[in-house]
Amino acid sequence: MSLTTLTVRGLSVAYRRRTVLHDIDLPDLQSGQVVALVGPNGAGKSTLLRTLAGLLPAQGRVHLDGLDLLTCNRRARAAVLGFMPQTLPDGIALSVLETLLGALRGGDPIKAQLDAQGQQQRAYEVLEQLGIVHLAMRPLEALSGGQRQMVSLAQAVIRQPRLLLLDEPTSALDLRYQNDVMSMVRQLADQGRIVVVVLHDLGLAATWADHIMVLHNGRLRAAGSPEHTLTAPMLAEVYRVQARVERCSRGRVQILVDGSLA
Repeated sequence: MSLTTLTVRGLSVAYRRRTVLHDIDLPDLQSGQVVALVGPNGAGKSTLLRTLAGLLPAQGRVHLDGLDLLTCNRRARAAVLGFMPQTLPDGIALSVLETLLGALRGGDPIKAQLDAQGQQQRAYEVLEQLGIVHLAMRPLEALSGGQRQMVSLAQAVIRQPRLLLLDEPTSALDLRYQNDVMSMVRQLADQGRIVVVVLHDLGLAATWADHIMVLHNGRLRAAGSPEHTLTAPMLAEVYRVQARVERCSRGRVQILVDGSLA
């Protein structure tokens, strides 16, 4: 993939006359990066991600290279962008393979023009890449939470997007699946994508992200490397906790919470 840049300037979103995101400027994001959106509940993380995905009306500029993601049509957006929601809907009796084929056909019209054999080959390539090819013929409703998250990730990447947006992909997962999902996120970025991921777990963000964007009350509070953004003053202001930021024996940033602040 060629070098890709995501530019976000002056981004504002309002619900029912209440501003939820306030004039957000993000540092330019480059292909090969994992960018974590963090912040307390209600900070605007999922709203920002859904706005980048073109799912919410907004004011400002969101450009992926020369493409305006706020004003382009659905097909143009689907050709370059993959979005993974927090959860897949329940009650889907389709097999994993069928859901991937549907995701492929519903996106980029050029890639959807592959013949049936080519579409299936593309689906199996993605399943193999994510290590879940053994789930291909299983019904989606019969999968565990971790397996469903991996399938949701497969749906988001099957069209080979340049920008991948993931909304809490590790929520409610055990340690093994958290590691599996984030390891795959890292690989997808290393292949030349921009990956923006909403995370609640600051430890995961510190371990896997190149850059962290801290949101607080709909505004960007801090942006930069884990070392730059995850500081005791930020944790006190944004999360209202007294905490220490230290390094483990491998040099990774760790956060130790000593208590809550009034």
